[in-house]
Amino acid sequence: MISMALSTSSDRLQKLLHKLSKEDGFTLIELMIVVAVIAIIVMLALPAYAGYTIRTKITEALSLANAAKTAVSSTCQEDPTITALSVQNSGYYFDQSTKYVASVNISGPCTLSVITIVTQNTGAAPSPTLTITGTLGEGNMTFVCASDGPNKHVPRTCRT
Repeated sequence: MISMALSTSSDRLQKLLHKLSKEDGFTLIELMIVVAVIAIIVMLALPAYAGYTIRTKITEALSLANAAKTAVSSTCQEDPTITALSVQNSGYYFDQSTKYVASVNISGPCTLSVITIVTQNTGAAPSPTLTITGTLGEGNMTFVCASDGPNKHVPRTCRT
């Protein structure tokens, strides 16, 4: 009986030592599952991030157009009879293209002015052209933006 008790306690001691000496870690299959989950998350996030960066580049064009909108608005409120807006009569001149904006042009009469912004190197294929149309009202100008690019690439204010 005593030998049986010693044998039982010896077995328990061996099991305890085995548990203590066993190295804990991750199995290969667990690591592969983690890598697969990370790959799926990256695969889903990358297109959203790419669309965001394109929209950011195109938004630069809208910020550059603010100066043109101000020039058109003040020119047309001073003389609403102008039939052909230009660089000379509006006082706005876009002299140097930026990394993402090729040109900003003003045209049309004061009653329906048009500001055209041509983008470049935005990552969209093709880079969209933004058209801001101004309508002269009673003492103010109202501007509406439109684009020839897909809605996913242009800022919300220019989506059709």
